[in-house]
Amino acid sequence: MTVGAHPRARRAAPALRVAGARTHVNGAASTALRPALESPRRPARVLATFPLAVYLEVRSESEPHVIALVTGEGIRLPNAVVLGEPLDGIAPGADGWVGDGIVEVGGIGVRVRRWWDPAPPLGPADPVRLWRSHDLLSGIRERSRRRPGLDLAGAPALLASGCRAGSLTDGITAAERLIGLGPGLTPSGDDMLCGLLIALRHFGVATGTPRAVWLADWLAAAVTYDARTRTTPISATLLHCAARGEGSPEVMGLLRGLAGLQPLEPAAGRLLRLGHTSGADIAWGVHIGLSAVLSHAATSNGENS
Repeated sequence: MTVGAHPRARRAAPALRVAGARTHVNGAASTALRPALESPRRPARVLATFPLAVYLEVRSESEPHVIALVTGEGIRLPNAVVLGEPLDGIAPGADGWVGDGIVEVGGIGVRVRRWWDPAPPLGPADPVRLWRSHDLLSGIRERSRRRPGLDLAGAPALLASGCRAGSLTDGITAAERLIGLGPGLTPSGDDMLCGLLIALRHFGVATGTPRAVWLADWLAAAVTYDARTRTTPISATLLHCAARGEGSPEVMGLLRGLAGLQPLEPAAGRLLRLGHTSGADIAWGVHIGLSAVLSHAATSNGENS
């Protein structure tokens, strides 16, 4: 998933800090971060900084091990703490602390006051409506100038066909080829896998298709097994989140649009605009995940008829 920022002008930072003093701000954290934030304090370090986001790596063996501090104008990734204040004066490599409900870094102490859900359930979904949405998404993706960052032949094609056929061999083989494939903090292959895992899990549950959830479980286990050594720390954390069905509001909005719970085209447009290719990569993963779920749902209905 993209780690960039929405294309808006940055707000001027208020004069909050006094030399040597700590600024205390409140934040709203993803429930995915409860294990890290509610544990005893542990050291962390800043991996990367952007105008609207700071990424910290927590020195821990548990997941998630990267936490994103983002302003309200930043992208609310599933591992994010959303702040009401700008982020300034924090340098890559800076030391920090995470735990006991607080994130401390660069003279800022962030206390979590609220929580938000990065994996809200869809509720029951009608396969007939989903087929129509699947075809509509095909057209939206074709018309968009935002294209995936990888050639869709090779590993992506094998992943798509393997998931539709329910082949663990093909699915896992393709997924292992895609981990870490492509440039950037969140490589295109990882973004594709995130979209796929989220779609398989949510649409599998929403349509009552246990075969799709089974496939999501196996692919999630394969993808997360050695993600830390195969891709960037930020992307590895997002893969762990996607394995549990957790995504940004843009991703979950596309799922809701496909299920008919909100307009589809605006939801798809918001996702496709993320990053250089991240939104298009994730949308491709969601699309093939939905295709696989519908294929398995049809097979299941045929067997039961």
